[in-house]
Amino acid sequence: MNRFDSQPSTLAVDASEIEALAEQITGPVVAANDERYDAQRAGFQIARQHCPDLVVCAVGPADVQAAVTYAGSRGHPVAVQGTGHASAAVAAEGGLLINTARMSAVRVDAHARTAWVAAGACWHHVIQEAAPAGLAPLSGSAPHVGAVSYTLGGGLALLSRSLGYAADHVRALHVVTADGRMRYVAQDTEPDLFWALRGGRDNFGVVTGMQIDLMPVTTVYGGGLVFPVEKAAEVFETYLEWTSIVPEAMNSSVALISLPDVPAIPEPMRGRHTVQVRIACAPGDPGGTERMMGPLRAIGAISDTLGELAYAETGSIYNDPVVPGAFEAGTAMLGELDATSVQAILDLAGPHAQVPHIVELRHLGGRLTHPPAEGNAVGNRDARYVLNVVSRLERADIAEIRPAHARVLDAVAPWSTGGRFLNFMNGEGAAAQVRSAYDAADYERLTGLKAVYDPHNTFRLNHNIPPARGRTGERGDPR
Repeated sequence: MNRFDSQPSTLAVDASEIEALAEQITGPVVAANDERYDAQRAGFQIARQHCPDLVVCAVGPADVQAAVTYAGSRGHPVAVQGTGHASAAVAAEGGLLINTARMSAVRVDAHARTAWVAAGACWHHVIQEAAPAGLAPLSGSAPHVGAVSYTLGGGLALLSRSLGYAADHVRALHVVTADGRMRYVAQDTEPDLFWALRGGRDNFGVVTGMQIDLMPVTTVYGGGLVFPVEKAAEVFETYLEWTSIVPEAMNSSVALISLPDVPAIPEPMRGRHTVQVRIACAPGDPGGTERMMGPLRAIGAISDTLGELAYAETGSIYNDPVVPGAFEAGTAMLGELDATSVQAILDLAGPHAQVPHIVELRHLGGRLTHPPAEGNAVGNRDARYVLNVVSRLERADIAEIRPAHARVLDAVAPWSTGGRFLNFMNGEGAAAQVRSAYDAADYERLTGLKAVYDPHNTFRLNHNIPPARGRTGERGDPR
């Protein structure tokens, strides 16, 4: 399915069934012939969209429970969507889509340093509620991303090298499983499901809310350095040397970016290829942090926005787009890199490239290498960097983008750990790559747990983990 083939041609559900379901749901229930259908299935990613038979616009956990029970009784698959940033992984027809966007409540417990976050809340909701208490969540580069889906996929935060993955700081979840049960899931109630949900995304049920840790952070040292593309090799090589010595408090990435010639892009970057280093440093010694930036600043930036930022302003570090769009992305987890690996990237992604890309390396390591005491399903913790390659479909044809991305990923294959990061797996073929997001033993455990909690794979319109064969309905620890 492509971005233009996105409308079911017939009404697949009997009107009486729709009416019966609507009587159990507080929010709207929308079928394909409803004028609200396109708006209620729409997500941030518009390249590929769900084409469900029904959309349930949930306003609370009871709506989710009724929707899952309805779908399960009829053998229909269930998808869940809040902001729709990851829907590039799926372009499914049929089934039922639960839209959680109306479930956006956030409750902060300043004394316990926690927040209860409903299924449809975005990170900016959590940031706003936590700030008055001098606290902050482990949110990522884009505050408009849904907090729950981001966290269930792992959650690579602005301060993750300092504090770990967002999934490492989940204390409890409310989840509706495929049998229609609402469960309170924590380490001391359902440890297996608790382990699987934190990293297994939406394969085991619909999370209606989660309790997460908040951090005593009000400001960061952050911003960016922008360099002309002519200095790309020097910037990348200096960056690799620099990341080998910086402390855990320093979180960063380096990206080669082709910027469009539009008024929204400030001069002198408009219409140019640039190299950008983005920084988010945990609170500490400001003078020491400034000195730490010396090797990068010595290269000579054309823009330098580094300085102290209120945590609520950290979305400005990456300036991720807030307008929905169509894009294709690929990703790979990498080990130690060198000048040869840099050249492999620049040969394919510089200003001479036929397809405009964003090619980014994010520095991993630090606390990311240490799982929480009770463990979770987040994999590939030994990776040193994660590489992302992203192209907007508005700027190039998909028939050119996909092979161009493949060439970049093939070029870095000698330095790949063989893994991928689930939150960034949004391109064509992502469904076939899910296994690579997990360590081998963990993936086997996940498929066993899937056979227990979702034996019929009701939750399959996603980055799918199928149930293990021959183990359906088993109880206990399926490792």
